[in-house]
Amino acid sequence: MVSRSYSNLLELASGEAPSPSFSRMSRRIPRIMTVAGIMSDIDDDGSDSVLSDPSSSSSQKERIIIVANQLPIKVHKKTDSSKGWTFSWDDNSLYLQLKDCLGDEDTEFIYVGCLKEEIHPNDQDEVSQILLETFKCIPTFLPPDLYSRYYHGFCKQQLWPLFHYMLPLSPDLGGRFNRSLWQAYVSVNKIFADRIMEVINPEDDFVWVHDYHLMVLPTFLRKRFNRVKLGFFLHSPFPSSEIYKTLPIREEILRGLLNSDLIGFHTFDYARHFLSCCSRMLGISYESKRGYIGLDYYGRTVSIKILPVGIHMGQLQSVLSLPETEAKVAELVKQFSGQGRTLLLGVDDLDIFKGISLKLLAMEQLLLQHPEKKGKVVLVQIALPARGKGKDVKEVQDEIYATVKRINETFGEPGYDPVILIDQPPKFYERVAYYVAAECCLVTAVRDGMNLIPYEYVISRQGNERLDKILGPEASTPKKSMLVVSEFIGCSPSLSGAIRVNPWNIDVVAEAMESAIVMEEPEKHLRHEKHYKYVSTHDVSYWGKSFLQDLERTCKDHVRRRCWGIGFGLSFRVVALDPNFRKLAMEHIVSAYKRTKTRAILLDYDGTLMPQDSIDKKPSSKTLDILNSLCRDKNNVVFIVSSRPRDKLDAWFSSCDQLGIAAEHGYFMRMKRDEEWETSIPAVECNWKQIAEPVMQLYTETTDGSVIEPKEISMAWCYEDADPDFGSCQAKELLDHLESVLANEPVTVKSDSNCVEVKPQRVGVSKGLVAKRLLSSMQERGMLPDFVLCIGDDRSDEDMFEVISSSTTGPSIAPNAEVFACTVGRKPSKAKYYLDDTAEIVRLMKGLASVSELMIPVL
Repeated sequence: MVSRSYSNLLELASGEAPSPSFSRMSRRIPRIMTVAGIMSDIDDDGSDSVLSDPSSSSSQKERIIIVANQLPIKVHKKTDSSKGWTFSWDDNSLYLQLKDCLGDEDTEFIYVGCLKEEIHPNDQDEVSQILLETFKCIPTFLPPDLYSRYYHGFCKQQLWPLFHYMLPLSPDLGGRFNRSLWQAYVSVNKIFADRIMEVINPEDDFVWVHDYHLMVLPTFLRKRFNRVKLGFFLHSPFPSSEIYKTLPIREEILRGLLNSDLIGFHTFDYARHFLSCCSRMLGISYESKRGYIGLDYYGRTVSIKILPVGIHMGQLQSVLSLPETEAKVAELVKQFSGQGRTLLLGVDDLDIFKGISLKLLAMEQLLLQHPEKKGKVVLVQIALPARGKGKDVKEVQDEIYATVKRINETFGEPGYDPVILIDQPPKFYERVAYYVAAECCLVTAVRDGMNLIPYEYVISRQGNERLDKILGPEASTPKKSMLVVSEFIGCSPSLSGAIRVNPWNIDVVAEAMESAIVMEEPEKHLRHEKHYKYVSTHDVSYWGKSFLQDLERTCKDHVRRRCWGIGFGLSFRVVALDPNFRKLAMEHIVSAYKRTKTRAILLDYDGTLMPQDSIDKKPSSKTLDILNSLCRDKNNVVFIVSSRPRDKLDAWFSSCDQLGIAAEHGYFMRMKRDEEWETSIPAVECNWKQIAEPVMQLYTETTDGSVIEPKEISMAWCYEDADPDFGSCQAKELLDHLESVLANEPVTVKSDSNCVEVKPQRVGVSKGLVAKRLLSSMQERGMLPDFVLCIGDDRSDEDMFEVISSSTTGPSIAPNAEVFACTVGRKPSKAKYYLDDTAEIVRLMKGLASVSELMIPVL
């Protein structure tokens, strides 16, 4: 079914088509492609999606396509009489710094994004050619109205506030969801995908998409090329699931991100929130293997990268060496230190989340609580231009001006203003000079994705020899720097020597400012040394190399996977499976069933014949009829293999007199209803239950939705109906608790899917043992099966798959027997076949039962 949020993408795309010059330009950009048919629309049937040919040729240089909302290019209109534009690199752009730090000797960088200036359609062809040939940049030209709705509308009014924990509870608090803005966002993402198609070599190139402006772009790229090597890095916070789930298009964005191979976040908190959303809204859980976090998404492993971005050390050090920087530092030293004043510095964008007003109130509180600081402490607040626009920016600006005016009127005196507000963006060297001169840097944002200001401050305070001479004799001693940072910014976890504060608590921030001023010099030296060591080694080069190495590692098995697309619209995803793993076709198994004479059929119950989410776990009358039809065929031996206790299975399947049952993973077995139960191993003592049950009961009382499932020789605590995060957390605690109290008991404690189970220590009792015993029993009776069907859905069933697969070369199965090991769902498995869900399994069993009914002679 087409996604409700985007039911007619073709119509939308045509409505938001790029300007005519886009088509003209596309003919002039070289198309470096090895596959035909890439221009299919997203709502095409998944079977038409491109399956990339692994044998395509590769270029000499490794190519990385960097995709971001804006190109790292400065645009200036020519001021003389001649018409046209001039272009230059934007040295402050993170994306250009990546190229500079990683080097382009062995790697070719191509950039795709928008320009910061609107280019007239008549000039777009020429501009495109210049940018491609000179800078290897592919500009994405968007009509002004479309760009405004996409960037200033959906990105800045809806995504950005929500990702910074602002809910649109009223029209004044963030933008309410607007579907037309969402459609503009999707349209722009599709246009970006089309631009990438112009230059991508899908088998060799790596694509690295940046930030929340392009979160559904991976879906469009994955649709075009199932094996595209695609990384995504989110530079903003990712909100908790309670905030994120209010977004009407929450699943479309999650699935968009999951169409990447590697998703990067600045902090573990952001990654944890994303993983929680995947678990709660899509039912996808993650695993940690040897230090790497990954999600299995339809057979593809989507890796999670947690690494904060760094700064460009070389660029900052070169600015520190500029004569202009030295002159500005000398001026600031004379202005502040020369008059015995301590300089505190704040550098923030002028937006609602940077907490400038809270910082000013803390400064006011500092002067109130410590009158002796009057005339001796100055806060210089540099207010950089806001990236968005709207009345909230104006309100913040008015509040800041009013607060600064009040503080200066209250505590100022001739020749002294306690707060100096710089609301015109200074040049970068001037900002660096303030870093050098400041005794403490204050970053008190109420929510921020990363914020590199503290990193820049630490490196600037390290300085160099020429700056040391300007700063005076004290500067040549061990360096020092002090940071007061908000708990709610991405760089906070990496700055362990900073004074961390809750920016909403004015008193605490004021105390932190006082502590930073009066702290002992040796302590300041140690904190600076710790920060400098981290920041200087975790720069933008380290960040970029680490991300790209992980992306390469994640994508290395693309070639050996069979891939195909499923789903419509923004629900599109790629299924990636082992080449030998395929769907079990009804006609194939029915044909084998008809021509064979001795058949063994082993069926798991929960998750196979019965859906996991079913409330009533008893088999339906339809299921019982199917099983009875199969059992009436004297050529069949049918077994239910379950983890459930034998009394429950006995009651449920009492009407199936010829059905074999294995209970509690095979500890109890019987071949028919009228036969006695047999045990796989001698009886065991279960005195340990008196210890385990009270512990499980405690966790059941404190975990809503959990239950204890008592069995004869084991005991399980199940939490499939509990909150997934809390249930998983409680399961880990219970596992540890049980291992502790049962340390001296002959039992093992294991955690499985939504379950913690305690069972006696014994060797060989598993579902695999059931398969072995059944085949051996049939062999003893002279019934070598020439048809074996085994179906299950979880890890415990993998033992059965392994046994029947390995038995094909042994004496317990007839030569050239038809063997079908089948799992439920497309996932890594020892089975060679899969069916999508329990409904398909029931249909399959019904089909086999119908064949048996036709083959049974009428008496």
